[in-house]
Amino acid sequence: MLKHIVMWKFKEHAEGADKATNLLKAKALLDACAKLSPGTLRFEVAIAQPGLEATCDLILYSEFTDTAALAAYSDHPQHVALKPFIGAVREARQCMDYIA
Repeated sequence: MLKHIVMWKFKEHAEGADKATNLLKAKALLDACAKLSPGTLRFEVAIAQPGLEATCDLILYSEFTDTAALAAYSDHPQHVALKPFIGAVREARQCMDYIA
């Protein structure tokens, strides 16, 4: 199994909207990608919650059967199409893939 974890820190304002609005839009765009690869085992998108420790604003935790399944997700046109928006509203991105 391959785990794919991505975390983003968002700008306070970008693309004509505030951080909260952009976080909700990014979450919706990512949630819509949950079934893009038949090898997706788990797909969770979460926004940092007040009162809980967080060093990022948005996280994607996903599990795939293998690297081919992750590639199918990553290269899918729907996933590729959301990258410009997230790229415009984020100030930082961290990613880690590992085999468990």
